[in-house]
Amino acid sequence: QVQLVESGGRLAQSGDSLRLSCAASERTLSNYQVGWFRQAPGRERVFVAAITRGGSRKYYADSAKGRFDISRANAEDTVYLQMNSLKPEDTAVYYCAAAPARSDWNAYYRRTVAYDYWGQGTQVTVSS
Repeated sequence: QVQLVESGGRLAQSGDSLRLSCAASERTLSNYQVGWFRQAPGRERVFVAAITRGGSRKYYADSAKGRFDISRANAEDTVYLQMNSLKPEDTAVYYCAAAPARSDWNAYYRRTVAYDYWGQGTQVTVSS
């Protein structure tokens, strides 16, 4: 069982930058592929970004490309989501999720079912 804890969410203004962090309760996150998802009020949870265990591959939703960067510091057992040029439509609860190494993860990383463990989320609110 992996317990994930997100942090870094807050109220921001349009154009600001935020860095979200995802840490594991035990030093195990380096063994997992990690994704970030977000869920706005009344909307479904959607994919934002994902990173492979070693960090060599990164994937982004179209809404995140060019503005967000996912990275990981395996020595710190933490995955980050750097969000720049924030927009009001980025307002959501942001969740990190972890998936053990599976051969088909690369085909399903955009889907919530590809992940076994989820954090409780951190609120990001962007005002215009």
